[in-house]
Amino acid sequence: MITIADYGTGNLASIQNMLKRINVDSITSSDFDIISKAERLILPGVGAFDTCAGRLRETGILPLLEQKVLHEKVPVLGICVGMQLMLSGSEEGLATGLNWIPGKVQKFDATRLPASFKIPHMGWTEVKEKKQTSLLADMHDTPRFYFVHSYHAVPENTEHTLMAADYGYEFAAAIQKDNIVGVQFHPEKSHRFGMKLLENFVKNF
Repeated sequence: MITIADYGTGNLASIQNMLKRINVDSITSSDFDIISKAERLILPGVGAFDTCAGRLRETGILPLLEQKVLHEKVPVLGICVGMQLMLSGSEEGLATGLNWIPGKVQKFDATRLPASFKIPHMGWTEVKEKKQTSLLADMHDTPRFYFVHSYHAVPENTEHTLMAADYGYEFAAAIQKDNIVGVQFHPEKSHRFGMKLLENFVKNF
């Protein structure tokens, strides 16, 4: 079963609806028994880093998530702020991240952006592989995903950058370490590209 971790933030219904469109059963839950049986996990997140980090810890499910992810090696997909939480911390706030992938989250550097480029970065943007990944298998066209963000991941180890995108300068659009993967974009808002990426995560990752 695909389990979407419910800690009070993220596009939970949209993610579940996209999975339904590819005939994948999923459940949204913060129930310990349900999460303990998860075969794959999705960690969503929308809003401020500190708010999401605080809500995740308040639910009490974090130790169980870490047991599943770090010890049982269950595949996990972080989406947007869910991906940012996987890092060590963020310039956006004071809360510590999960440190599943060492690194930090930085705000777009306005001094490096053309004058016409606004923050947040919002809209459709192409991504490219930095490492070969099953998540982009059989896309057929150049993969494009929908982004809405002011901050982006900066992994300590460049080997953990899975995909890159360009918004004035190149940034990490997806990160990965072993069974842990996160995407800055919103696959649940990315139509056929997002649908295919979720299918690949479920079937091939």
